[in-house]
Amino acid sequence: MSGIDLSELEALTASIAASTAIVQREGAAIVKRGAQNIKTDWRANAAATAGAHARLYPASISYDVTEAPGVIEAEIGPDKAKLQGPLGNLLEFGSANSPPHNDGGRALGEEEPRFQAQVDALRLRALGP
Repeated sequence: MSGIDLSELEALTASIAASTAIVQREGAAIVKRGAQNIKTDWRANAAATAGAHARLYPASISYDVTEAPGVIEAEIGPDKAKLQGPLGNLLEFGSANSPPHNDGGRALGEEEPRFQAQVDALRLRALGP
């Protein structure tokens, strides 16, 4: 195998390894920022729509970020262990007697283009054009 030049393959391998580290590190920051933005907007939406009957509900909205190699994910929404957190499904999706508020859905829709722009920018930084 002494006649085979592996330098380009080795350079590609090094580039992929570096890109993976960049994506994991910077991707985690993007997901955390997006989760925080959604939480903040969801709380504001809920404060505007929940009324006096669910005035503590907005404070129940939180998020958790989970990271593992190749995976970064956030779970955002009402914490059922907090006061009025169990009202989340009823307020968000409605019932036979009350319309859906869609507070979380609207917050997610607001964040989506910002999040996508950050992911696209990360892809360019990590992998190039």
